[in-house]
Amino acid sequence: MKPIRVLIVDDHTLFRSGIKLLLQRQEGFEVVGEAGDGLEGVKRAKQLKPDVVLLDLHMPGTNGLQAIPLLREEAPQSQIIMLTVSEDADDLLEALRAGARGYLLKNIETDFLLDSICRAAAGESVMSSQMTGKLADAVRMPQKGSANEAGLEKLTPREREIIVMLARGASNKEIARSLDLAESTVKIHVQGILRKLNLASRVQAAVYAVEHGLVA
Repeated sequence: MKPIRVLIVDDHTLFRSGIKLLLQRQEGFEVVGEAGDGLEGVKRAKQLKPDVVLLDLHMPGTNGLQAIPLLREEAPQSQIIMLTVSEDADDLLEALRAGARGYLLKNIETDFLLDSICRAAAGESVMSSQMTGKLADAVRMPQKGSANEAGLEKLTPREREIIVMLARGASNKEIARSLDLAESTVKIHVQGILRKLNLASRVQAAVYAVEHGLVA
């Protein structure tokens, strides 16, 4: 299989070097480039077309949040993972709504980072476990489940089960195992959820589930 091509965008040279060295020592990963700010990262992503962009949040000039929509426009094939020290719920929510595939804290374990890059490259959402509860707190509405009930009514009971598991960060394989389904069946259900709710990604589905009270 072809290696996952990664672009690292972070203003700290030592951190970029550390992540680059880490990935270079692993099979299945290729660091295709680096950038020190968001605008440079957008230019590099457009040129290099990486599978995954590891994007810092707080950078001088164009920061990570400002860079996300530019990356989505200039390098739509690239999956964006925020890799940051910020545990702020508003930063998390803004990043996901802007189109980031995931949100990871820089204190995560190596294996979790590697697995998250693989999952994001495959189109799955990824998030540090510490941020799951903060996502719920950030988007919880005063009257849970009261908004957009028409959209929720379009979902079958099975689709509701799956969207809840998406919001909790489960992969297709984990959902399939939990519900005793084929992984291909789960993929079909996910596509159905996105279509019925007019959403573009699993991350948007996860945010939707929390916003509308499907996740406690």
